[in-house]
Amino acid sequence: MLSWLGRLIHRRRWTSLVLILVMTCGAGAWGLGVFSKFKEGGFEDPDASSTLVAKLGATYFGSTNPDVLVLYSSDSMTVDDPRYQASVITTVARLPRANVQEIISYWSFDGKAAESFVSRDRRSTFVAVKLQGREGAEKTENYHAIKDRLDAPGLTTQTGGSVPIGEEFGQQVVNDIVRAELITALPLFILLVILFGALTASFLPLIVAVFSMIGGLAVLHVVTYATDVTSFALEVVTMMGVGLSIDYSLFIISRFREELARGMAVRGVPPGKPWKKETGKEARKAAKKAYRDELRPLRQAALAATMATAGRTIIVSGVTVSAALAGLLLFPQMFLRTIGLAGIATVMVAVFGATVLLPTLLALLGPRVEFGRMPWRRPTSKRAMRDPDSGFWYRLGQSVMKHPVPYFAIVVVILGVMFVPFLNVQFGSVDARVLPKDSPTRAVVETVKRDFPNGSAEPIDVVISGDLIPRDWTPKGDDPIPPYLEEFRQRLEALPGVSDAQFTGYSGTYGGVRISVTHRYEPMDQRAQDLVTEIRNMHLTKDDYPMHIDVGGSTAAQMDLMDSLMESLPKMAAVVGIATFVLLFMFFGSIVLPLKAIAMNVLSIGASFGAIVWGFQYGHLAGLLDFTPTGGVEATSMILILAVVFGLSMDYEVFLLSRIREEWDLTHDNRAAVARGMQHTGSIITSAALLFLVVIGAFSTAGITVVKLIGVGMFVAVVVDAVLVRSLLVPATMRFMGSANWWLPGFLAGLHARMDLRERSTVLAGAGAGPAVPPRLPDEQPYPYAIHWEKADTPPAAEPAVTPRVPQGGSSAPEPGATPPRAPAPGPSASEPAHAPPGRTRGLDANEAFRPTMQPARGEGSNGGSPQVVFRTAADRAPDDGGRDQPSGRPWNPWADGPPQPARPSGPAKRRVIVPNPDGTGWRWGEAEDD
Repeated sequence: MLSWLGRLIHRRRWTSLVLILVMTCGAGAWGLGVFSKFKEGGFEDPDASSTLVAKLGATYFGSTNPDVLVLYSSDSMTVDDPRYQASVITTVARLPRANVQEIISYWSFDGKAAESFVSRDRRSTFVAVKLQGREGAEKTENYHAIKDRLDAPGLTTQTGGSVPIGEEFGQQVVNDIVRAELITALPLFILLVILFGALTASFLPLIVAVFSMIGGLAVLHVVTYATDVTSFALEVVTMMGVGLSIDYSLFIISRFREELARGMAVRGVPPGKPWKKETGKEARKAAKKAYRDELRPLRQAALAATMATAGRTIIVSGVTVSAALAGLLLFPQMFLRTIGLAGIATVMVAVFGATVLLPTLLALLGPRVEFGRMPWRRPTSKRAMRDPDSGFWYRLGQSVMKHPVPYFAIVVVILGVMFVPFLNVQFGSVDARVLPKDSPTRAVVETVKRDFPNGSAEPIDVVISGDLIPRDWTPKGDDPIPPYLEEFRQRLEALPGVSDAQFTGYSGTYGGVRISVTHRYEPMDQRAQDLVTEIRNMHLTKDDYPMHIDVGGSTAAQMDLMDSLMESLPKMAAVVGIATFVLLFMFFGSIVLPLKAIAMNVLSIGASFGAIVWGFQYGHLAGLLDFTPTGGVEATSMILILAVVFGLSMDYEVFLLSRIREEWDLTHDNRAAVARGMQHTGSIITSAALLFLVVIGAFSTAGITVVKLIGVGMFVAVVVDAVLVRSLLVPATMRFMGSANWWLPGFLAGLHARMDLRERSTVLAGAGAGPAVPPRLPDEQPYPYAIHWEKADTPPAAEPAVTPRVPQGGSSAPEPGATPPRAPAPGPSASEPAHAPPGRTRGLDANEAFRPTMQPARGEGSNGGSPQVVFRTAADRAPDDGGRDQPSGRPWNPWADGPPQPARPSGPAKRRVIVPNPDGTGWRWGEAEDD
């Protein structure tokens, strides 16, 4: 039980606040260091052949993708003009050798090889610069050292290449986060004020969100010491951290206000500042102290009950979301692994903020959480006085219960239509087009592809390695080319679609040579992929000894990526599915609900994937979100969306089903449990989804297309999940299944009893919460017996005065023809169990507090009547109960002591009348005197 945590936080609230403030300051200072630790890339499979070729190129052969690509252009001169040549050569010659390893330009080659460095109109050329250093941080530092020296006099200078693009990615990520937070701050606060109806309560989720952002940065910095972290992780982690923090805070605050209001109503403690009604200063001071003393146990009891219910649900939800993100750790790609690690840590920070920081603030505020109450939140408003069983969500639940088939069919058709575009999905890779259209580094890449010969060609790199590669030969020298290598080059050049095949690298240290194969196809064209497959199936031997052939390039890298993802995806599905099933089994005590929840999540994910293909691959959202369609979607981003959306969908599933399970434990009426569960959680889940959508919507305006794609995917999934799945499809399927929703085989009952994580609404002993409230009866009685809630008969005692129910008209007189209620017999308080050990109290479950026992009908006369089922309180159980203590939460059984027996004749019943109490405080039932 988490109620102990709520009581501990209440007792040590000031200590908790100070510790959290110190921890937040330390985390903020530490988290700022994460911005210099990001690495770019991470989309490739580290064990793939194409990745090996890329590493060999960077280490031994020279990368085909330069660190810095400097584009020079002129409106009046061509590259053949001596002034043009002098300007470029003198500029690059001044670059310090401590920062630059190699410079390649148009004037470095003769003949045909040089033509690829000049544009078709001969007014532009580019210089490829290879920087010193092997790590990204070293290259970035060297780039900053030469960046201001690259301007050539008389020419227009633009810079691109892998290092400037990576730096722009990092800057764009930070700009996106700052812009998103500025965009969402005010709308979030306005929505929170509308939802909570109080200014103070509306500030609390924002405080938790800021704490989660700071904690997320600190955790991300820690992760950089364990593995490389991509800059994309910062946006995804921030988006999830803020969204989950606000969602979790919404549930905690709502439950605390509900529990506190219930406790104050039972004890008759008025809200506001009642001590101000006193006239004297000393009287007001004494009344204020007495009021606070009266509130202290109620505040502690409300916080303990909140932690035992909503707090437990949030922890289970956080573990479930983390389990979904843990599936990303099964993939070899750095991009997915780092987001999985950082995402899990961020979810845990959000859970900590919602279950420690927020309860600390609530313990300090107490009823002051209602400060700044809006008109619609006041007790006299129509909203506050509305019947809880007449709300929109209750009526919607009842409607779905009555007509489940139409609702089910309509929702399934809608989800099916949304999924159809995904059947034509085309996966692509990340390139410069994911940057904003006005990006200077993107402009360089697009200019080279558009204006230069072979600018759009992305060659296939073939590396031949082995011990028989000559150690004293270079392709660039005058040495003769070994015949077997020349023969293999000619075989490559003769392949269909190949326009050229040239030796572009050699390493005697490694013992390998690289051949670049230029073709006429687009990189992701199926014909280019077939060409890669054909090259990989080729063989080369020398003196009957086989040589190693590794194939790289963008086309091969994308093929290897897809193979890796398809290999790891079933493992992820199995691990996440089993982990989710076990967690939900522990929480709900059913094997049907976990399976149904997983199926519902798959439907939400399918609809989200269809919307992504429709919006990004087909380009229908390009105008609205301002991005360049590439004709495909990035594959690793889809895997990331799969994990994140699965976790978020399960998050809402846990919130909904936990309350339905709570109602089922009380009533064992499936229809009533679903309707009332939707009434209690429908508005909260919808509000949480709306707040999350505001956060996601802001990130959908990011400058990087991949982040837009992730944001749109999550946005669609949350909308589908909250509007269609949780509101309509889940209750419809639960109506189909009926009581089978809660089916638990006997051989699993004992296992579940030892690992039960269900919410339990408890009556805390000594908290002053008043007597236990009897469970609500099912709407449809499955037995033909009259039921009355009353306390069991006790040894004779003076009958206390009972005030009849006051009609709504305000009169204290009983209603005509009303059935006389039985006066409850005096006995121990429900908050002090009779069987508790001396000096120790325990909480009573709402079901445990009432015990069913068959009793003879009263007032039915001697001719017998229908027996009555009387539910005794645990504190006043009759002696024939034997003092047995049944397990907490066990549903009541009206025939626990055998089938009901007809009442024995007890003689004519005495006539009873209503008489005033002697002290004049009310009315009571008395026996009429014989006339």
